[in-house]
Amino acid sequence: MADLTPWDLSRIIELAQHLKRRYYSGERVLNVLRGYSVALLFEKPSTRTRVSMELAAIQLGMHPIVLTWSETQLGRGEPIKDTARVLSRYVDLIAARVYRHESLLEFARYSLVPVVNMLSDKEHPLQAIADMLTILEVKGGFKGLKLVFVGDGRNNVAHSLILAATMLGMNMVVATPPQLAPEKSVLDKAYEFADATGARIEVIDDPQKAVEDADVIYTDVWVSMGEEEIAEKKRQLLKDYTVTTELLAKAKHDVVFMHCLPAHRGEEVTDEVIEGPHSIVWLQAENRLHAQKAVLLWLLQPRTP
Repeated sequence: MADLTPWDLSRIIELAQHLKRRYYSGERVLNVLRGYSVALLFEKPSTRTRVSMELAAIQLGMHPIVLTWSETQLGRGEPIKDTARVLSRYVDLIAARVYRHESLLEFARYSLVPVVNMLSDKEHPLQAIADMLTILEVKGGFKGLKLVFVGDGRNNVAHSLILAATMLGMNMVVATPPQLAPEKSVLDKAYEFADATGARIEVIDDPQKAVEDADVIYTDVWVSMGEEEIAEKKRQLLKDYTVTTELLAKAKHDVVFMHCLPAHRGEEVTDEVIEGPHSIVWLQAENRLHAQKAVLLWLLQPRTP
C-alpha cells in the first residue's frame, strides 16, 4: 500500500467508482487496454483474486495469461529474477500471489514492467483498495469513521487496511493479542500517514472495548495458508476474538461487518453475523472486480481517453 501516495489511492478509488458505474450502465467491456497483456502468477490457490483479476483484464480489453507456479520453470527451481526478466519482455504487467513477500520484491527488482501484489504474507493491497471502495459506497466517506479489525493483527489484510485507512484519514483500531500485534514497520509508516491526514491508530487487546462506537468491524481467518504448523497455537490466542452478534451490539447501530473471505464460520465470525443484516461481505467481494480494473488502468495509463 505504501508504494502509493494518499492522492494515488484516492484517484484509484475514484476511477473504480467510475468504472463500476459504466459497468452497470451496460459497458461491460471497455477495450481501453486493448493490445495489452498481463501475466497472473499464482503460487497460492485463489478464488476471488483469480476470477476478479482475470475478468478485470478481459473487461478492459487485455489478454490475461494465468499461470500457476508449477506450470512455469519456477516450479523446477528457476530463480525468480530469471522468470521476471523473461516474463517482463513478453507482457505489460505481472501480478503475483505468493507465500513470501520477498518473492514479490525480487520480481519487482528485476521486472521491466509493473508488478502487482495479488497477496503475500505481509500485505494484500488489492483487497484493501476494494474495501475502501466498499466503505465509501456504504458510509459516504472516510474522515471520522472508526474501522476496527478484530483478530490477527499481523495478518496481511490487517497490514494493508492499517495503511489504507490512515492514508484516507480514517481512524483504525486493531484488537489483537499482544503476540500478534502488527509489524512495527507497518505501524511506523501508518503513523506517518496519520500525521498528515489526522487519522488515529490504536492497537489494544480487548475486542469488547475496541468495537465501541465502531462504524466498521472487520475480521479475517485466524490461520492463513502456510501457517498450518502453528494453527492450534493461533486458535488458542484468538479464541476470545470471534465476531458475534453480541460484539456487534457494542458498536454503532448502523455498524457494518466486513470479511475478505473465505470465512471459517464458528472461528473468527459466527454464521449469524456473516449472514446477518450488518454484513456487506458480498458487496465487498464484488468490488474486487471494479477496484482491480482501476488498478490495472491506473498503472498502465493508456494514451487513449
